[in-house]
Amino acid sequence: MSLTSRVFGLFSTANSDPTVTPAGDSPTSTWTQPTPTGAIHDDLAPVEEESRPPYLHAMLAGGTGGTCGDMLMHSLDTVKTRQQGDPTFPPKYTSMGQSYATIYRQEGFCRGLYGGVTPALLGSFPGTVIFFGVYEYTKRLMIDSGINPSIAYLSGGFFADLAASIVYVPSEVLKTRLQLQGRHNNPHFNSGYNYRNMRDGFRQIVRLEGFPALFHGYKATIFRDLPFSALQFAFYEKEQSLAKQWVGKRDIGLGLEILTAATAGGMAGVITCPMDVVKTRIQTQQNPIATPTPSGSGAKHCVEHVPKESPRPHAPASSHSHTPRAHSRPISTSGASTSIPAPGTPRLDTSSVFTGLKMIYRTEGIAGWFRGVGPRGVWTSIQSGTMLVMYQYLLKQLEAHQILEERAL
Repeated sequence: MSLTSRVFGLFSTANSDPTVTPAGDSPTSTWTQPTPTGAIHDDLAPVEEESRPPYLHAMLAGGTGGTCGDMLMHSLDTVKTRQQGDPTFPPKYTSMGQSYATIYRQEGFCRGLYGGVTPALLGSFPGTVIFFGVYEYTKRLMIDSGINPSIAYLSGGFFADLAASIVYVPSEVLKTRLQLQGRHNNPHFNSGYNYRNMRDGFRQIVRLEGFPALFHGYKATIFRDLPFSALQFAFYEKEQSLAKQWVGKRDIGLGLEILTAATAGGMAGVITCPMDVVKTRIQTQQNPIATPTPSGSGAKHCVEHVPKESPRPHAPASSHSHTPRAHSRPISTSGASTSIPAPGTPRLDTSSVFTGLKMIYRTEGIAGWFRGVGPRGVWTSIQSGTMLVMYQYLLKQLEAHQILEERAL
């Protein structure tokens, strides 16, 4: 019997008899495939009971785990954003270690590496709470309808991320711009944005670009995160199932918990890196053509995001390096501090993900699609490992607490 059939058998037997049976009487003992033992059947019998926690438990555990993972890895996410959104050519931020050291040395820890952490925090918890609630509901509904579990895991991650995107995309826009900007009035890197803080950034975006700008790059974010979440949870559920079969019991231990979670997130992160590059460029590159223009607001937008002192000190470098393209974006530039794409770096005058992919490939090749793949791979591995291991741990704690309360009654 195939592994998929065995997993499906677990779900279907639990549905026909929702009570928890003693190990020796487990209905899963009818499996005929030879195993190192009848113990695997005994230990795996209650897996379905464990995999279907109350929705509130799943949402609280997922929200807490996801937020902790995001906060832990925020500095590496900033490094990734700088590498992907850096419009200079050749890029100022190259290797992961060099980028990390440069940002820390020039801009510090809080405003540099942890720029944008506040909107990230505000979007992370409610977003992951919604995600895990929808994921559990969708997964269970599809499995109970007789759909293959692997398809249920993929679809669950897909629909869960779609539901959560309403919350986290606006926070992602603010976070990404503040990460790319770094220090307020930054003398080391001119992203074209100069927000004093999150509140000032929110006001400027709404006033100059309109409220819909908070959902700028929504389609690109969806194209990145839906396949990422689908792949991440499909990989994770499959690896968890294989690990339980290999160990011979449902408790696979902390080492395998970390390994399955980290590899699932890392593989999904690397595969979806091109979509992440396009998303970052669309959300952070200033685009006067796409900016609303009533009563001259488009021109105002281009001027107000520029630090006032930047044209004076960098005028010589700007005129030397980019005079032929100065018309494309009215923001002054210099070698390391620029908002005008240098030769070889495309300006994405489009919200189309596929057009953006073609433009990046045409000018930067495959390497352009995988800008920041190193920090993205590490970030998604550690973030997923933290989130999913904490998720499993907190579920067990909540379950134990619930049992104690029931006994006390």
